[in-house]
Amino acid sequence: MTEAVFRDDPYCRSLECRIVAVNERGGIVLDRTIFYPTGGGQPGDSGILRLGDGTDIVIATTVKGEAAGEIVHVPTEGQPRPGVGEEATLILDWERRHRHMRMHSCLHLLSAVLPYPVTGGSVGAAKGRLDFDIAEAGLDKEAITARLNEMIASDRPVTTRWISDEELAAQPELVKTMAVKPPSGQGRVRLVEIEGLDLQPCGGTHVASTGEIGAVRVAKIEKKGRQNRRVSIVFDE
Repeated sequence: MTEAVFRDDPYCRSLECRIVAVNERGGIVLDRTIFYPTGGGQPGDSGILRLGDGTDIVIATTVKGEAAGEIVHVPTEGQPRPGVGEEATLILDWERRHRHMRMHSCLHLLSAVLPYPVTGGSVGAAKGRLDFDIAEAGLDKEAITARLNEMIASDRPVTTRWISDEELAAQPELVKTMAVKPPSGQGRVRLVEIEGLDLQPCGGTHVASTGEIGAVRVAKIEKKGRQNRRVSIVFDE
């Protein structure tokens, strides 16, 4: 199992680690990592794995491994193959990750503005989206934008905590996504809370307060099927 340091410290930008395995496709498994693996609509992190001799291995993305709790760092093509047992330093592409954090937190706010079942979603460095199960259209881009920016400007703290599988089962209203359910069977589930605004299970990385998100706007609202509406958000920079 890889120690997921990013869960407790999403602001950590570099980390000393040890290589514990290299799989047949060249994916690198470390004893611990600050790189988030693709999941929950959030892309895997990228950056550099710097070996003890100064050699840099460019990491294109990060994914979950086949074994439970294993995180695999995927190098770009043509990178050198490190040796198992080597000590190394992980260096995160912080600008990209921080934009993912800002957008992911913003999408949690969007799910509070539009309290409908979520049928899909995607977090990006430039834009993000949520798909909602809404029978009728009539969503107002300007009104949603104004409410989102009002929530962001209120600078509410964003915190995480854990509850048991049983506690989550007793509060099904916490789960907003229809297709993707939070992982269960591990004994506990991670909650992300935006004070006074939103509370839901989530394994992703988030900002410390909503003010860090910055100004956003609704770029597009699309009809995706009879009862699906896609709301796309961009940073208003």
